Amino acid sequence: VFGIFRRGGVGVLQETYHALYCLQHRGQESAGIAINRDGVISCVKDVGLVADVFSRERMEKMRDGQIAIGHCRYGTTGALSQANAQPLLVNHLKGAMAVVHNGNLTNAWELRSQYEMNGAIFHTTSDSEVIAHTITQQRIQCGSIEKAVRSTMKIIEGAYSLVVMSATKLIAARDPHGFRPLCMGHLGEAVVFSSESCALEAIGATFDRDIAPGEVVMVSQKGIQSWPAEIQARRGLCVFEFIYFARPDSVIDGVSVHEARLRAGRILARNHPKDVDVVIGAPDSGLDAALGYSYESGIPYGIGLIKNKYIGRTFIQPGQAQRADAVRIKLNALATTVRGKRVLMVDDSIVRGTTSKRVIQILRDAGAAEVHVMFSAPPFRHPCYFGTDIDSETTLIANHHSEEEIGRLIGADSIGFLSPEDLEELTGDLRLPLCKGCFTGEYPTPPPAISEKYRFEIPLSGEG
Repeated sequence: VFGIFRRGGVGVLQETYHALYCLQHRGQESAGIAINRDGVISCVKDVGLVADVFSRERMEKMRDGQIAIGHCRYGTTGALSQANAQPLLVNHLKGAMAVVHNGNLTNAWELRSQYEMNGAIFHTTSDSEVIAHTITQQRIQCGSIEKAVRSTMKIIEGAYSLVVMSATKLIAARDPHGFRPLCMGHLGEAVVFSSESCALEAIGATFDRDIAPGEVVMVSQKGIQSWPAEIQARRGLCVFEFIYFARPDSVIDGVSVHEARLRAGRILARNHPKDVDVVIGAPDSGLDAALGYSYESGIPYGIGLIKNKYIGRTFIQPGQAQRADAVRIKLNALATTVRGKRVLMVDDSIVRGTTSKRVIQILRDAGAAEVHVMFSAPPFRHPCYFGTDIDSETTLIANHHSEEEIGRLIGADSIGFLSPEDLEELTGDLRLPLCKGCFTGEYPTPPPAISEKYRFEIPLSGEG
């Protein structure tokens, strides 16, 4: 998510476009931008990458404004469709509002059922629309949009980093657990909010601080106002942000993602020493951990896999078939690095095993004498309910096979994982409280009663 408020004059469209380009790694299904010009909100969104949705011709036709919000979608609730693209634009009794959301609600089913039984009409199958409905209902009762957002946070549960735009204000809010990152900065007189600090740097903005868990920040012509958390909750930043999601040049809650991945590699080297000739990383999120393994072990680091830069991230493809197709054209081995060598490859994680198996075969086809694989995460054993598309224990390879069996199934000479206890070290001296539920089954908040990804595409009554 991204948002920008410029106090004087127009000029937010290009900054929002460039920021979304920088946040593309967080979602590749759809993209959208809502622009506020003199209190009138317009929205452009569609399925596809940022560059596809916002062609030169479309950008030239869009009106610039004083406030804007943007979104790149990685769907964990609802199907891939134009309707589920964000921002969500709502017109209600007290004006217009646009919302963007990163995360996953755990009580979305109950709230949506309640709203529909009272006559509400939903246009999407995303839990984000539940947030929009809740804010709208609260806004009708409250004296301001910021009060409505604060009231909404007492109703919705789960993971949400939000940016909300009204006719005159821009609001950012982060759930009390702090599952997903959200930060703020400034660009001259403009105030900006972003899921990651790397997007601020991309547009020349200065990072100011992270939004605290449970905090609400509001920007208007009068300035900036913030409200601390009103709900006490167990903290739990998603550890997968450091392992996979975030860009290495981002800093989240005071922790450098790059440094966290280096630490992961160093831990792997200490816990799983191997007599090999070269250490390589699986692009992109395995590269920093591989470098850490090399630093700690003294084994040379090499570039062993070349990534096609025009292929997206395979983990966040919406289906298994798309993931398998993407792997085939995503990576090539650099034979001069691996031929005749005992190779140790560091990857971020293993979910189903299909990607790892394919990559190992690519290295063997290039002449690698041995292929050992280290993962900078523990084995996935449980679903994620807070914004990572892992929704069934039955598909997770670690729940059906031992580590030795996994190694044989994917064609590795040996494998190694971090332990859940090792994850505490990733944030260095800060020792941030982390959500590790996908590895341990222990979550900062109770999981939802109904968690299936496409749950809102089933009629509530069972009738047509």
